[in-house]
Amino acid sequence: MSDLAPYPLAALARRMLREFDAQQSIFDLPARKFVLGDPRRDLSVRFHGHSAATPFGPAAGPHTQLAQNIVLSWLAGGRVMELKTVQINDRLTIPRPCIDMQTLGYNVEWSQELTLEESLEEYVKAAMLIRILDASGRLALAPGFGRTVFDMSVGYDLAGIRSERVQAFIHGMMNATPVVERLRRELPAELGPLRDLDFPARLSDTLTLSTFHGCPPEEIEAMVGHLMREHGLACIVKLNPTLLGAAEVRRLLHNALGYAELRVPDGAFEKDTTWEQAAAFMDRLDGAARSLGLGLGVKFSNTLIVENHRSFFPASERVMYLSGPPLHVLAIHLVQRLRRNFGDRFPVSFSAGIERANFPDAVALGLVPVTVCTDLLKTGGYVRAAGYFEELARRMDAVGATTVEEFIVRAYGEGGPADLTAAKLRNTDLYVERATRDPRYQAASHHKVPRKIGRTLKLFDCLTCDKCIPVCPNDANFSFRMLSTPEVPVSEARQIANFADFCNDCGNCDVFCPEDGGPYILKPRLFVNRERWLRDAPRDAILVERDAITGRFDGVVVRVGAMVGDDPRAQILRRLREALLDPGEVNYVGEFLRGEAAG
Repeated sequence: MSDLAPYPLAALARRMLREFDAQQSIFDLPARKFVLGDPRRDLSVRFHGHSAATPFGPAAGPHTQLAQNIVLSWLAGGRVMELKTVQINDRLTIPRPCIDMQTLGYNVEWSQELTLEESLEEYVKAAMLIRILDASGRLALAPGFGRTVFDMSVGYDLAGIRSERVQAFIHGMMNATPVVERLRRELPAELGPLRDLDFPARLSDTLTLSTFHGCPPEEIEAMVGHLMREHGLACIVKLNPTLLGAAEVRRLLHNALGYAELRVPDGAFEKDTTWEQAAAFMDRLDGAARSLGLGLGVKFSNTLIVENHRSFFPASERVMYLSGPPLHVLAIHLVQRLRRNFGDRFPVSFSAGIERANFPDAVALGLVPVTVCTDLLKTGGYVRAAGYFEELARRMDAVGATTVEEFIVRAYGEGGPADLTAAKLRNTDLYVERATRDPRYQAASHHKVPRKIGRTLKLFDCLTCDKCIPVCPNDANFSFRMLSTPEVPVSEARQIANFADFCNDCGNCDVFCPEDGGPYILKPRLFVNRERWLRDAPRDAILVERDAITGRFDGVVVRVGAMVGDDPRAQILRRLREALLDPGEVNYVGEFLRGEAAG
């Protein structure tokens, strides 16, 4: 089984608040790494008529698919949430593993893994959880720091967007009242007044259009026109790095940055929109947007299609999609090209190789939002975002800036233009030159791979380094306490397990685990739904129910209820269930079963 399964809102809310009260963390993110704002600095930005408390957010991808992912991004300071792209074809078969962050960033997954209806519900749940968290009084948010914008994303052709189900998704995002009221009734009584909050019903009125490689320019223009005219949506058009043209992409990748092994297929340039075509339809769409009183922007950049030269993905995958450091340089060159053609006419959303060191530069260029994916999939996960804000604060303090606009004007030294637009254009030219020469983006800086120690994981006991927990984009891996007993001796007081409903076998935890075999494969894989556990056969997996626990080991099924025999596997299951359901533990298994008992 490698498909995701949404989790009940009531159990999510219960876990979120219980975990904070008991452990000062939420969904395994320590409270000391929450980004709660600083009254000394106003990081707010405008995004298509809305105010967002920061320019930071998660990119459409694995971090914006499940409700808990979005809450984690919000706790990490994200205030423009670019939700994962949805499309009419919502029953995709995605190769596994699908995310490779060993050196740069590659993936072979490019759309939602939930149905359209499930995606809508996850986004509503996320908005409700954020509202609950904000209203609970548990967070010391700086004044105004809660202002958040949800930006939906759809693709990939006009026929799909016009389909009844995608239309229903868009309408649901613009008026989620029926979903909100249904979910409100599911919230547990223990939340008290929090159940009666004024939860947002209009989740979004902005949309980032994601187009697949090879989408004809006239199709892109027709999709944006439809979304503006029929739905009244402010739109951002996500464009591909192939807009730079074959010669410039290859010059940057191979000559300037030294990535000789990265090969972009000729067909990518032959099929993709050219710069001239994109400039022409953006000019026409701008006129339409102005006549409708709507915003129109550009997003740089989509991932870059490259030939699969690695052994990580299944051999059937002939191409993969590049992200991370080299994409940063390509995308920043596109920002420069856009601004040299159009000035500051179009707001620019940005996502390409953002990390701690360059986040302030992206802010200094006036990019909104500055979104992140690849860096959050590395060691530390969402914890890394706190460093972005620390670095931005340091840079702002160094030039005496207390607002984003002041920082844009002052970021690259005195004597520059005081006009905001002129500063954006100047900063872009200065930064493109600097980034293209910066060693951090060059191939020589990205050969080191995560350390392995030559030992294979077992069901229990490992280094317990916890690296597998934050690098999981879905928060599927977790730790729990388990005492050693004569029947089930363990060496470590804390063990690692995998909540299978949130695991899509992406493989990222295996990349960063020092031991071999993959936590998502060899650690206890836990289900709370019998049907999903049965469908997962013949893989080893464990079903935890209110009154029993059942394990499948090498095809043999062992069930433990009230009585436990001498079978060592039964003893393991009993001890595991006791550990997971200990009243002092907070995890997805325990909260789900407590919710069932309460219901």
